[in-house]
Amino acid sequence: MWPESSEKKQPLRTGLTTGTCATACCLAVGHLLLGKVTKTSVSVTLPDKRPNATRTKDADKKASKQVDLRLSAVEMRSATSAYAQTIKDAGDDPDATHGATIWVCVDLVDEQGIRFKAGEGVGTVTRSGLVIDVGEAAINPVPRKMMSEHLTRLAKFYQYTGGFDVTVGVVNGEEIAKKTMNGRLGILGGLSILGTTGIVRPYSCAAWIASIHQGLDVAASNDYSHIAASTGNASEAFISEHYGLNDMQLIEMGDFAGAVLKHLKKAPVKRVTICGGFGKISKLADGHLDLHSSRSSINLEKLSKIARSLGADERLVASIEACNTSLEALGLCQAQGIDLADAVCQNALHFAQTTVPKSVQLEIFAVNRQGKLLASAFGNTADSLS
Repeated sequence: MWPESSEKKQPLRTGLTTGTCATACCLAVGHLLLGKVTKTSVSVTLPDKRPNATRTKDADKKASKQVDLRLSAVEMRSATSAYAQTIKDAGDDPDATHGATIWVCVDLVDEQGIRFKAGEGVGTVTRSGLVIDVGEAAINPVPRKMMSEHLTRLAKFYQYTGGFDVTVGVVNGEEIAKKTMNGRLGILGGLSILGTTGIVRPYSCAAWIASIHQGLDVAASNDYSHIAASTGNASEAFISEHYGLNDMQLIEMGDFAGAVLKHLKKAPVKRVTICGGFGKISKLADGHLDLHSSRSSINLEKLSKIARSLGADERLVASIEACNTSLEALGLCQAQGIDLADAVCQNALHFAQTTVPKSVQLEIFAVNRQGKLLASAFGNTADSLS
């Protein structure tokens, strides 16, 4: 059970992602296997918050931020295999994996490189359209990168020239996964190992919306005529570089598109760019202002109707309606020369324009998971921009 909360207002505690926990286990196992050193706690280097952004001295400092984790078990399995586990602390976020035991088993092998496997409690991808290929362990790219970088540094330190087979698991993970969207996404057998920053930030709608409003007010009061609101790190990094915007012009919108668009009646910003992943933009195109998965869903039927209007045949329309994700539907359309992304951006623009003052020049950008541009749409030019 969750501990009883204090009646006094306190800052919400941040937590650590499953990817950070798995990386800590890798570090402990690596020290045990390669250096015969048993560590009950390790220091994990967190990834850069904005991996696609231009590197700066400040960014390098953020990239080198470290967190300390304790291990609940570290043990040898054989001369070339070791195991470690840790308990995930999600802070004050109502995360399904809070308190879960994350474990890693590493085997030393002759073949160079690092290979990842799904252990008990970690799912396997069975349907296309996700960031991981079908048949692969549901361990996302950033956690894979974190574990690889830490093991590579250890190998260099201990002058080890072989490779690693890394198996990641979660105790009771298959049961915990029933509380998540994994099953509907075709991730079977357990949980996903996730994380883009290594940190879990407590989910607070009111606090996030307040920060969005504050960001818009600050930009307006500092005479910035153009701001960009993004749904995540990849979209923010793209739009920042695309327009050369500074931090004051960037709004971490997340799923709260409505918080941005509605507040424009109070914040006199002349030009607003909304940038997000294709799935999020498709929800906006479907008339949703809250893009969180618990409050709005991908409307594959709507996407199929858009595709039909662009010339898709009935076979493609049926295939879109049977898709697992919006990206899978997009891929099917791209293969047949149907520009679904452009039409979705246009639809999103038309809906968003109904909620903002006519004086605001509105733009919509959709990017893929790698932060590459898919499509864009532009509204009427507002009054002269400064």
